[in-house]
Amino acid sequence: MPDEIFPVRWEDGKVVMIDQTVLPAQYRELKTDSVEDVAEWIETMVVRGAPAIGVAAAYGMALAALELKDKSREEFDRGLALARDRLARTRPTAVNLFWALERMIDYAESLHDLSPHELAGRLLREAEAVREEDYEMCRTIGKYGAELMPNEGGVLTHCNAGALATAGYGTAVGVLRAAWESGKKIHVFADETRPRLQGACLTCWELHRLGIPFTLITDNMAGHFMKTGKILAAVTGADRVAANGDAANKIGTYTVAVLCKEHGIPFYIAAPLSTVDFNCPDGDQIPIEERSRDEVLRVIPGGEAYGDINVANPAFDVTPNRYIKGIITDKGVAYPPFEESLKKFR
Repeated sequence: MPDEIFPVRWEDGKVVMIDQTVLPAQYRELKTDSVEDVAEWIETMVVRGAPAIGVAAAYGMALAALELKDKSREEFDRGLALARDRLARTRPTAVNLFWALERMIDYAESLHDLSPHELAGRLLREAEAVREEDYEMCRTIGKYGAELMPNEGGVLTHCNAGALATAGYGTAVGVLRAAWESGKKIHVFADETRPRLQGACLTCWELHRLGIPFTLITDNMAGHFMKTGKILAAVTGADRVAANGDAANKIGTYTVAVLCKEHGIPFYIAAPLSTVDFNCPDGDQIPIEERSRDEVLRVIPGGEAYGDINVANPAFDVTPNRYIKGIITDKGVAYPPFEESLKKFR
């Protein structure tokens, strides 16, 4: 197992992903040269987290380009568009997915004089650039965010926004990591994050590897630990941030933000600027993915006995900007009013 976690990478002509569906019980890597595999692995959450999904999508486009390199330019462009459309259907909320796809398409269109064979190599290098840039952005987010963390005491995070959710290092967990490495004596409270338990299975696994002290709690314990003074700040990632600062993240994040407001605790979002959708005016316009009812039922012992009952399973919720103390980006920390502060970072 590597010392550093890189959930998506390129190796010997294939996309390599850490299979996050089997962590923490097993560390397994999957390899493919198929665009369809990449799409299915995004859908089934082999890879998850908006930045990591964006990296996976960029590599998916590179795979498509390599498959098409011996075609005519017209066939190449048509095939690349089909790959883009397939990857775009995987998960609707994470804006980094669409950002990466459009970046790859725009790059291909800008090189209209190149042959498909030449262009395939260029697109692979562009996908590598997406990954490398995301890693450096996460390091920068960590630096900015570490300054906002308490010198000592508890910090809550929800879901997984660590190395596994990005190209490496992490956004929210990157902030915690940078704070810990700077000498701050933080103690992380990690929500389980139901129904898929990303906090329990992924965040705790990463914190354990990093040697950062933590306590795993169920989602409905957060208010208790805030009230008793154990939690002094909260930081999460985001899958899409609207132009006004409303932020979509894993379901339950809105609850955390409301609890923080009630207890006078600062709540921060940590995300690269590529997660900000400047074409989306507010959180009401962010599409919310509805996932399978089985994800909810399978964590209930004997849940299948319920049969055909109604189950709601929105994967995300939207935290209104009034609950957010600051949005930590790779360009700096944006503060309210976010319409103005975020726009300055563009």
